[in-house]
Order: sequence, then C-alpha cells, then structure tokens
Amino acid sequence: MDKVRFGIIGVGNMGHGHAKWLLEGKVARGELVAIADRNPEKLKAFPHIKSYADGKQLLRNRDVDAVLVATPHYDHTTLGVAALQRGFHVLLEKPISVHKADCEKLLAAYAQRPKPTQVFSAMFNQRTDPFYQKIRELVRGGELGEVRRINWIISNWFRSEAYYASGGWRATWAGEGGGVLLNQCPHNIDLYQWIFGMPARVRAFCSLGRYHKIEVEDDVTAYFEYPNGTTAVFITSTGEAPGTNRLEITAENGKLVYEKNQIVLTKNEIPMTEFSRTTTQSFATPKNETTTLTLPDNGSQHVGILNNFVEAILDGKPLLAPAVEGIHSVELANAMLFSSLKQKTIEMPLDAKAYARTLKGLIKNSKLVKPAAQATAPAATTDLSKSFNL
Repeated sequence: MDKVRFGIIGVGNMGHGHAKWLLEGKVARGELVAIADRNPEKLKAFPHIKSYADGKQLLRNRDVDAVLVATPHYDHTTLGVAALQRGFHVLLEKPISVHKADCEKLLAAYAQRPKPTQVFSAMFNQRTDPFYQKIRELVRGGELGEVRRINWIISNWFRSEAYYASGGWRATWAGEGGGVLLNQCPHNIDLYQWIFGMPARVRAFCSLGRYHKIEVEDDVTAYFEYPNGTTAVFITSTGEAPGTNRLEITAENGKLVYEKNQIVLTKNEIPMTEFSRTTTQSFATPKNETTTLTLPDNGSQHVGILNNFVEAILDGKPLLAPAVEGIHSVELANAMLFSSLKQKTIEMPLDAKAYARTLKGLIKNSKLVKPAAQATAPAATTDLSKSFNL
C-alpha cells in the first residue's frame, strides 16, 4: 500500500476541514475517497466524493483503508468500535468518548482488533505545538526538578449565545455530555496529563450556565493533588473576554511561565528546598537566571496529526497522539464534573460506572428546551442508551 484511502464520517465544522486538507494535498499519501453525514446539505460541499447517508453505510465500503470520525461526541464510541471491529485504521476527533466507561469500550475493541497492524489515533493536534513539546521535555526530562505547583488558566475559549444556539445538540447533556470540559478544553486537559500525569485527587467547582443559557458547565475552577504533594489549579471558561492562556510551573530548580507564545524560564542556581535548608540567611532567596524562548510557530496542528496517522500506517512511525491515551483527558474531565456535582473530592482513578449513571440521570432529568427550529438531532446521533450499557 503506497497511500491511505480515507473515509470521513461527519462533515460538519471539523470534518469539513479535514476533507479540505486531504483534497488540497496537505496530507502526503492521503486520499479522500468517501464521506458520510446524515445531513444531505453537508454532503453537497463535496460533489465528486462518494457519499453515504450515515456512518454505518460508509463502514461497508471496502475501498476505504482508514476512517476519520468527526461526529458529535457520543457517536465516537459506537462508530469507533464498529470501525475497529471491521479492520479499519481509525482516527477519532476529540474527545475520544464522552465518559470513561465508553472509553473503556473503545480500548477493549482496539485490544481485540482483527488486524494487529491497525492504527488507532486521536486528534490531539496541540501535541504538535513545539512550545508544549518543549515544556513536556523540561518537566519530564527533569531539568525543572520536582514540580511543586501548577497553575493553568485557559479562559480564551470565549463563545457567544449565538454559538450555543446554532445547534440543538450543543451544550446539552444528551448532545455533548458536557460543556467547556468536553468540547473546547479537551486539548488543554490532554496536554495537562501529557505533561504532568494524572492527579490522585480532584476537587472542582463547575458553574452550569453561568454565562450562557445552557445546562452544562461554562466556567470551571479545579484543584488537583498528587501523591508527592504537588498541587495544581486548573481554570477554564467560555464566558470571559478577553481571555487568558497562561501556564505557570513552580519546581525545585525554578519557574516556567508560558503565555502569548513565549516561554520564560527562571532557573535557580541551587534547588529551592536545598537552599532553604542550607542557607544561614533569614531573608535570602536562591540566585537565578532568566531566559526567554520563542519559536517560529505553533506547529503543524491538525494537518500534522493527519500526516502522522498516515506515516504510522504506511511506515510504522510512532503516533503523536495514540487514541488509547485519550481515556486520560476524558477521565479527568469526568472527575471535575463529578466532583462538582457531588460536591466532594474525587479519588482517582474515577469510578467509571458511577459517573456514567450520574450522566444518564442528567440526561433523563434535563429540562432544557431549545427553539424548535434548532432542536434537531446532530447529524450522526445514535441511540444514547447504547452508551450506557455498563
């Protein structure tokens, strides 16, 4: 095989973009041969590509090597499992599922895949960003020393009322399974766990509809604890303008601040705890030196993940974003919501079944009514009950 033939399920905002990149030749050795969407109007944008009325029909096309799932969130599980079971290579948009129990179904399907060479990736495009790659290197490589405190404010995900009103499925428990944590912030949550690993305890405060007429969270403040005593504060919102994206890491060997495409690294000559225990001066602080790192751009993003996916299939190249790692960001998002809903600290790992039952209850008891003209189901929605067969 010298090229990968793609089928895209869901050609809304993101699926449309992936289709265009493939057609424009931005994905070397990648070819778009089929698309599927339950909205026939969306299919008209690609008149020369074989089209299907839904994803299940596309999965019967044996001219496709790889399937990219870009549907509303709940379908990621059902379509992802079906594609894996049929032997396709699979690339899932984020999040890989709405809740941890569904992630476990996906991972089980991948473990039992009929072809051992099947590639299973996730669209965590910000892993291609050289700034985050450098931060991960500094943290995981030990140059910063043991991390003591993490503060990350990501409030530059501003969304208007018009955005939330643009679809009946948006910002609903039944349509998305959550708000900013499940739609906008999965990228940051993935980066967080990719850099720092998973915390041991989570306590979060999620405001439901603080800034918008929605039933899910649009403002979150969370506190994480690690077994070694490291603590973190994670803040995100779709209601603040102008927003902020600032990551601050305090560690034994200094401090790192990332904001506005600039890493400011201040390194201590002596680790702070060692200095504290050895100095004879009451008000002294370790001497330090500050350097600023800027990079040309933010990496190849979505196109980079697409090309990496193709290279993994054709050349055996390691994946930048293996889908099996996608469970971590979903679990952390679930834990934040669960903590807020139950008003208590959540011990990790999260009880997947308990959270799924809570989410099912939120769907059942939802009283949100959207205007009739906008309350249509998403383009590829499946029976939600299938997501909760625990």
